[in-house]
Amino acid sequence: MSAHFVTALAASAEAASGQHYPHGALYIVATPIGNLADISLRAMHVLALSDMIACEDTRHTQTLLRAYGIDKSPGQLLALHQHNEAEASMSVIEQLRQGKRIAYVSDAGTPGISDPGARLVAAVREQRLRTIPLPGASSVTALLSVSGVIDSQSTGFVFCGFLPNKPAERDRAVQRLATETRTVVVLEAPHRVEALAAALSSLGTRAVTVGRELTKQFEEVATVAAQDLPAWFAQDANRLRGEFALVLHPLPAAPETAPDHRVLKLLLGQLPLKTAVKLAAEITGEPKNTLYQAALDLKPHKSD
Repeated sequence: MSAHFVTALAASAEAASGQHYPHGALYIVATPIGNLADISLRAMHVLALSDMIACEDTRHTQTLLRAYGIDKSPGQLLALHQHNEAEASMSVIEQLRQGKRIAYVSDAGTPGISDPGARLVAAVREQRLRTIPLPGASSVTALLSVSGVIDSQSTGFVFCGFLPNKPAERDRAVQRLATETRTVVVLEAPHRVEALAAALSSLGTRAVTVGRELTKQFEEVATVAAQDLPAWFAQDANRLRGEFALVLHPLPAAPETAPDHRVLKLLLGQLPLKTAVKLAAEITGEPKNTLYQAALDLKPHKSD
């Protein structure tokens, strides 16, 4: 156990043990994306309580558990990753039917979000077995929270995960993003981030917030224009290290233009106000109330 977490495990039991943890349930447990202190007390308690832990990488998870003082035998860890998720899910389902508590963790962050876990959850739910989420760290929400783009007036965001590896497919994906007006979140690995930056540079002046090594010692968050991304990475070789999340800021709203009332103006020159408004509404599809007020503003008339 890490000396920093000597009291954490006891605190997790005291804080979370009074809650109900049903048998025969799959617990989807979020784990830190870098900083070990980002584990939740309930996550620690469930990991200690679980009869089995399915995990993306058993060695990585065993190291994580030992840091928190959670003792699990190798037989209590089941490898479940993108290459064996379908067959390993059947093993999990059998264990759940026997009434065991099973936790699932990916290598970092929230499982099933561009990580293995979604197929497992779908298979378990298809068998009408219970799945229980334990929320926690996520690079997506972490970077959004410091990007300043999501507020009560925003239209939300689009999560795209990792863009395609092949250059032509990646370029087509970026072309589609060029017309997406909402905030977009993408993820990238260090060995591909330069290629992603080059592709995104075609978005011109659109702002991009880059999050590198989030929650870790060398965390870096910067906002630059998409066209300047390749140069930004080239300025410092260290910027190519670590895991990346990127937020494409929403496209600026198009400036509102004054309505074109040419049809109304022509009709007003020949017809009484109410008749002109009625015909203009039929021709243009604009609301009568709007056109009536516009008619009053354009040329005051006596009531008719």
